Amino acid sequence: MPISLAEIAALRHALTSGFGPVETEIIGEKASSLGHHGRQAEKAVAALHAYDAAPVPGVERQALVKAAAREVWKYFIQRELCGIRDQRDVIRDYRIPNEVLMRLGAMD
Repeated sequence: MPISLAEIAALRHALTSGFGPVETEIIGEKASSLGHHGRQAEKAVAALHAYDAAPVPGVERQALVKAAAREVWKYFIQRELCGIRDQRDVIRDYRIPNEVLMRLGAMD
């Protein structure tokens, strides 16, 4: 669940609220980037959870934590650029570990 229905409705409203073609394209790019970064963050956090469930020899856990923090940070930045400032739902829905959040400076 990267984006709530309310957030989708807000983006849809912005896309159809009389913006000119350039503004519409910019909003579309923001929405596309938001989806991309959401998928990347979800994938990185899932890889960390999978490793925690069944460690793989030769894989360094700290590298997975670092990758998850980097992808979550990018996603949070993109959400803020889209005007979505509350990250609590994402933290809960993606089950982002505190260890990852601490690398961002965020608190649970």
